[in-house]
Amino acid sequence: MSLAFRVIPRLEIKSFNLVKGVNLEGLRVLGAPEVYAEHYYKEGADEIFYQDVVASLYGRNSLNEIIKKTIKNIFIPLTVGGGIKSLNDIEKILKSGADRVSINSAAIKNPKLVKEAVKKFGSSTIVVSIEAGKQLNGDYKAFTHNGRENSNINVIDWIKKVEDLGAGEIFVTSVDRDGTGRGFDIQLAKSISQKVRIPFIFHGGAGKMEDIIDLVDNSNVSAVSLSSMLHYDFLSKSNYRKSHSIKTGNVEYLSGKKLPKNINQKSILSIKKFLKKKQINCS
Repeated sequence: MSLAFRVIPRLEIKSFNLVKGVNLEGLRVLGAPEVYAEHYYKEGADEIFYQDVVASLYGRNSLNEIIKKTIKNIFIPLTVGGGIKSLNDIEKILKSGADRVSINSAAIKNPKLVKEAVKKFGSSTIVVSIEAGKQLNGDYKAFTHNGRENSNINVIDWIKKVEDLGAGEIFVTSVDRDGTGRGFDIQLAKSISQKVRIPFIFHGGAGKMEDIIDLVDNSNVSAVSLSSMLHYDFLSKSNYRKSHSIKTGNVEYLSGKKLPKNINQKSILSIKKFLKKKQINCS
């Protein structure tokens, strides 16, 4: 692996709240996304990934104000996805302060959007997100609308097309593993590694740091994106609970009393130290 392996927090946002669920469902409010983003930046995150998880359902993206708040306090790349349907949408998000945009549902509906976006904004600015769902026959299909709708497009076939359209990177989420702590879907990661030519980020399923090692050892993944491990670690810190209201959202989660037992709470700093001990080149 020539380039440094990246650790990227994924922050799923509904309205103005950070949320987290399992299999992209059952979303719980965890707090203010910009607060988490600043914390992860200070801990050594290589990038922040914002995903508006209801934007495609409601036909709009509402992250512009959150982006403006976030970039005041973080100085690493910020990628934003959710509800992007046009070149105009992309331009608005970039003008708000995002460095890159991520497209999923609109890209499947209109693949030409990816090609047009690459031509106007450059391939390094355009990420295509793929929500991969495993079928009973073992195939993987690309889902849209935050894992709710099956496009019936084979994931590997879609990746090949996305590459041909000029996307600079692919962000893959395993719908089946998301939020479960059961480890990454190594079969999916291997299948992608055998076909992909551009960098790809893998997300969904990490429950312990060894899961990241398993992913790196069995694929050519460029970065790992983490949610639960990082969010629950931050929630468990008493300084957060004391300084932020816990009157709204899932109070049991926000108080740190009922966090999932199968997901280890780890900071970005501790994860990177662990990876370096395992001789994985990270910043």
